[in-house]
Amino acid sequence: MSRFVIRLLINAIALYVAIRIVPGIHPQTTGWLAILILALIFGVVNAFFGPLLKLLTCPLILLTLGLFTLLINTFLFWLSGRIGDIFGVGFTVDNFWSAFLGSLVVSIVSIGLSLLLRDEGDRKRRKH
Repeated sequence: MSRFVIRLLINAIALYVAIRIVPGIHPQTTGWLAILILALIFGVVNAFFGPLLKLLTCPLILLTLGLFTLLINTFLFWLSGRIGDIFGVGFTVDNFWSAFLGSLVVSIVSIGLSLLLRDEGDRKRRKH
């Protein structure tokens, strides 16, 4: 359960950073509870639609040497904002490039925080 909470907090921080620094992303609300709910939506969207889209577009991903994954991430970022709009915690994106930059920021911040906050159990398991 603690891994779930850590992952949720990492997603929340990454989404908050993207919403704050990328021009063209307009949140409905900026409260932390709203950001946590949006992070939960983001995680669910990525868990359900991410693997499905990657499976369906596998030939394109291979053809572009993985670059098509960036477009999938952009779509999932945009979709998370649209679904969040339904619950009053989402964001709107002005154009494709804002969504693209937002998804890049979320990915970079998420990877960085994941490396910083690695669980000690993970480190011990990797050594053996």
